[in-house]
Amino acid sequence: MNNKPRSAYLHIPFCHRRCFYCDFAVVPLGDKASGEDGPGSASIKSYLKLLHSEIDLVGFGEPLSTIYIGGGTPSLLSPSQIGALIEHLKNQFGLQSGSEITLEVDPASFNKHVLEQFINVGINRFSLGGQSFDNEILLKIGRRHDRNQLIESCQWINEFFEEGKILSWNLDLIQNLPGHDLDFWQLQLDEAISVSAPHLSIYDLSIEPGTVFEWRKRRGEIKLPHDDLSAQISRLTTSTLERSGFARYEISNFALPGHTSRHNRVYWSGAGWWGFGMGATSCPWGQRLARPRTRETYKKWIHCQENEGLDQSLMEKNIRPIDLDEQLIVGLRRREGVDLEDLGKSWGWNQKQCSKYLDSLNFFWKDFLEQGLLKKVGKRIILSNPEGMELSNQILIQMILWWDSLPLDAVSPPNL
Repeated sequence: MNNKPRSAYLHIPFCHRRCFYCDFAVVPLGDKASGEDGPGSASIKSYLKLLHSEIDLVGFGEPLSTIYIGGGTPSLLSPSQIGALIEHLKNQFGLQSGSEITLEVDPASFNKHVLEQFINVGINRFSLGGQSFDNEILLKIGRRHDRNQLIESCQWINEFFEEGKILSWNLDLIQNLPGHDLDFWQLQLDEAISVSAPHLSIYDLSIEPGTVFEWRKRRGEIKLPHDDLSAQISRLTTSTLERSGFARYEISNFALPGHTSRHNRVYWSGAGWWGFGMGATSCPWGQRLARPRTRETYKKWIHCQENEGLDQSLMEKNIRPIDLDEQLIVGLRRREGVDLEDLGKSWGWNQKQCSKYLDSLNFFWKDFLEQGLLKKVGKRIILSNPEGMELSNQILIQMILWWDSLPLDAVSPPNL
């Protein structure tokens, strides 16, 4: 069975503007929005009341080892509003000693003084959404900040890190954007290394339905790197960062020793977590639950929970293992991969079933194993780096086809 949840995610949907690639559950409030007063502040305060109400719904739980406040742009909120959320979680669940408390921040939404105030209310890790160091690229993807603001933000955060006021920090970048080539991307990586972030998240651009980029792509107005160039850019990321001491511990994440994101590893390890807020997903007791993605439907959902009782996925009495296919999807993202037999037995398969069904999976993965995209290391199976990680979607599609081919009793949760 999955471990008791000791992590919490809070979703703050507000941002100044929606980036052209973004399909998250966000609410753009304009470039002058702020949390306590001014444009958009009433919307923020109204939402925070709902968020606090949802936290109250679940009762009490195990002390939290990680909190992640994401969005949107959570740094639109004031330090006192962020502090109130942390205090609420502390009163509800408790906090473990040395807990990791992360806040996503946008370079155009804070100054050094505000950053220090976030630290004073309990934030000890920042995740900075930089995306690019190039002003032209930033404009093309709809970002509000410019290169100078990004570099200045990195300097402020790193200063607090070097002073020991925060545990760590992360910089986000997006690769394979329109206009990227190998020389350009090498300069971007060199700049990322130069700002001394101990953790880097490097995401591939994904064109999602309903986004500005999707609309432009349909009109032929956007030109992305071709597949071969895209693969070369991805390999350049891995080789450059590993030469600089970063380890690729998950498909999109690289860290210096001691700086992996403890919160993110919760998702990839198959442990449970609490999720709160519009569009957030939780999985405290083995079943995922996604909240509604608009403010009005989220408000109605909260009232329904208050008046008609909690969703069954939020009640400990309904604990069950996370579906095995989901455990494989998230587990394979990690550099250490998965122990297939151990997962099968924890799912409820006996030795005979493990042998039969896992032999079948090896058949679906035969080509990937022969090509070295998947590797067996002792009892574990891992994606090769970088080739296997770059083609992980194809490998996971074959895993899903395998899962769909199994008999009903094999894929049904045990003891249900």
